[in-house]
Amino acid sequence: MEKEIKSKLFPLILTVAVIVLDQITKILVCKFIPVNTVGAQFFGDFLRIIHVRNPGVAFSFGAHWSDALRRVAFSIIPIIVLGIVLSVYFRNNDFTKLQQWAICGIVGGGFGNIIDRVFRPAGVVDFIDVKFYGLFGLERWPTFNIADSAVVVCGIMLVISFLVSIIKEQKEQKGQKELEE
Repeated sequence: MEKEIKSKLFPLILTVAVIVLDQITKILVCKFIPVNTVGAQFFGDFLRIIHVRNPGVAFSFGAHWSDALRRVAFSIIPIIVLGIVLSVYFRNNDFTKLQQWAICGIVGGGFGNIIDRVFRPAGVVDFIDVKFYGLFGLERWPTFNIADSAVVVCGIMLVISFLVSIIKEQKEQKGQKELEE
C-alpha cells in the first residue's frame, strides 16, 4: 500500500515543476516586458516573446464576461475539477506510469493558470507567440504560456496512451477468443 502511494506521489514532481516554471517565466515577463510589447523574436518572426494578458480562457473565450462570472467560471469551477481529477488519480490503480505523469502535468498547468486568475486581476499572463502561416485562418497562433503548453502536451499524451491501452486490450481479447475457439 505504501509503495502505491509513493508511486503516485512521485509524478507530482511534474505538477510542482510546471507550476514553478510557469510562475517564474510569468514573473520575468511581467518584470521585463511591458504589456502588449514584443520582448524578443527568434527565427525571424516565427517565435516571439510578447507580454499579453488574457482575462478569459482558451482563445480568450469569456474575456468580456463580468468579473464575478469569470471568477466563478474560470477559478472556482476549475479548482473543483482539478480536485476531482486528483481524487480520481489517487483512487485509481489502473493508470500506467505515463498516464500518471500526463495527469500530473495537466494538473500543474491547470493550477499555474488558476494562480494567475486568482492573483493577477488583469488576467492570465501569456507570452509565447508562434507564427501559424494562415492555417485555420490564423496568421499567428493565440498567445500562450508554460501552463497552457503543459495542459496541451500532457493532454495529448494522455489521450494517445488511453487509445494505445484500448487497442492493446482489444488485441488481447481477440487473441484470447481465438485461443478459446
